Amino acid sequence: MTELAHTPYEPLKLAFVLLPKYSMIAFSSLIEPIRLANRESDEILFEWLCYSLDGTPVAASNHVVTQVDGAVGDLGDAALTLVCAGLDVEHIEPGQELGMRLRYLVAHGRMVGAACTGAHILARYGLLDGFRCTIHWENIPSFQEEYPDIEVTSDIYEIDRNRWTCAGGTAALDMMLRFIAEQGGIGLARRVAEVSLHQEIRAGENAQRQDLRYRLGTANAKVVEAVQVMENHLEDPLSCRQLAETVHLSTRQLERLFRRHFDQTPGQYYLRIRLDKGRNLLRRTGRSILDIAVASGFTSTSHFTRCYRKCFGHTPTEERTNQAELFLPNHG
Repeated sequence: MTELAHTPYEPLKLAFVLLPKYSMIAFSSLIEPIRLANRESDEILFEWLCYSLDGTPVAASNHVVTQVDGAVGDLGDAALTLVCAGLDVEHIEPGQELGMRLRYLVAHGRMVGAACTGAHILARYGLLDGFRCTIHWENIPSFQEEYPDIEVTSDIYEIDRNRWTCAGGTAALDMMLRFIAEQGGIGLARRVAEVSLHQEIRAGENAQRQDLRYRLGTANAKVVEAVQVMENHLEDPLSCRQLAETVHLSTRQLERLFRRHFDQTPGQYYLRIRLDKGRNLLRRTGRSILDIAVASGFTSTSHFTRCYRKCFGHTPTEERTNQAELFLPNHG
């Protein structure tokens, strides 16, 4: 872990780069803990500045506009610089200046990182080559396809030498509590957690998603196993018979279990989670509808479109149009 020498009279500097449509909950969870650490310690331990790509105020995904202290070209020396992103990160063109500044900081022993989908930006600049990272679980499939050589986990945050990444949401709070503990002691981190009404400081290796039993609302081992197998075979879906054989049940037994727990057949349940994957890829990537159909286990766009319309009431193309309109400025 990178240790930073500083005296009580030299506040540690942090920098936050806010990209368009960044996640407000992740940014708040990054910046509030360090403000509270200053308050709880009765001294200025940390100072921070915020930057946008061009130095103008930047809107989060919830349309709240944040004032910034400068453009990425103004990025100075900081112990930790975090890129905060959110929606539509795959289509954001941050330019070369940000990459140059981040590489300079890394070359001089500083820490850089990202929150929520910001790992996409670090990866684009080659700053995650040879490093372990994490990203929000909804974005893991698209990230793995774009950067197959980068190790990405489903943990809430990852610290690999001088690279700090977190999955966004309140995971950012846990990561910053870890940072505060390293710089100001675990006692200070605990006080900040208590003031934040955060009952437990989670370790980085905590999983992002709840246990499958909890998500499904059942503890039936065979049902949980069957759904896990489905989730592992979305691109190459199994037949009901293959699924039943995999979990050592007869087809009839499997169907009875799914009727009892979900009021659906295994096939209906399987189709829905494949369509949910397709919808997620439509909303979060720029991949072609054919690519998304194949990734969701469909052999043609026509079959995918028919099933999609029946399930959601509109076509995949309309989904993309509706999503684009939803995030236009001043929408709604």
